[in-house]
Amino acid sequence: MLEYNLPRYLPSAEELPDSDETPVDNELQELIPGLLKAILLILWAERMDWLFAIDMGIYYHPDKPPIVPDGFLSLGVERFYDEELRPSYVLWDENVVPIFVLEVVSQNYRKEYTTKLDEYEALGVLYYVIYSSRRRRKPHLEVHKLVNGKYELQQGNPVWLPEISLGIGCERGNYCGVTREWMYWYDEEGQRYLTPAEQIKQATQRAQQEAQRAQQEVQRAQQEAQRAQQEAQRAQQEAQRAQQEAQRAQQEAQRAQQEAQRAQQAEERVQQLTEQLRALGIDPDNLG
Repeated sequence: MLEYNLPRYLPSAEELPDSDETPVDNELQELIPGLLKAILLILWAERMDWLFAIDMGIYYHPDKPPIVPDGFLSLGVERFYDEELRPSYVLWDENVVPIFVLEVVSQNYRKEYTTKLDEYEALGVLYYVIYSSRRRRKPHLEVHKLVNGKYELQQGNPVWLPEISLGIGCERGNYCGVTREWMYWYDEEGQRYLTPAEQIKQATQRAQQEAQRAQQEVQRAQQEAQRAQQEAQRAQQEAQRAQQEAQRAQQEAQRAQQEAQRAQQAEERVQQLTEQLRALGIDPDNLG
């Protein structure tokens, strides 16, 4: 474990180099941790208590060279100090040992399974992860967990890391235009989290689907408006026919009234003639 019986006066992070200046021997040593960091930047966008560093020196003693993993994660630290960001990770300033360290094995073996394992174990790193896509008889991914001061190899792919609330694993996918096996973060059900490009693609597809649904809604609304207009036209035509029928009925009523008036007038003339005949002593009932 980390010993804190260090000299009284210690250099700051600004006075220490950010790495051991050893060039990477394969681009994957940057791309693989870069992908993990890119996913975290989306997953933990609202959190400011974490740091995922790539090829940054971890200083544990001012008189010893730093340990420089391909990537490491610390929780409970400041996300940013200032706009210059961290030049290096100094344990006597941070007071937090990284919880997760990643080493990517490429062409040149760099003692990832021996010396570095012992160093991270002594440092107290909870999870030490080694990835090597060149292995044929053993798993490409090894996740070692510190248990009672010793690393124990964890089984499975992905492996759930409860202290981080993430799983770590590898599978084939596409990143930076390269289709191969990549490392990803996973949820507790074993579903991997999407890369930024996949999230953009998914968001674009959702937007397109929403646009299609909106277009369909507009079309349905237009069809409904057309049907409503047609119904209004039919209703107007029905109203016109009803008005015409009412006018005809009114005319028929007027004709019937006129006929009734003529019939009444004729009856009145007959009655007058009958009375005149009786006045002359003629019985109109016996005229036949």
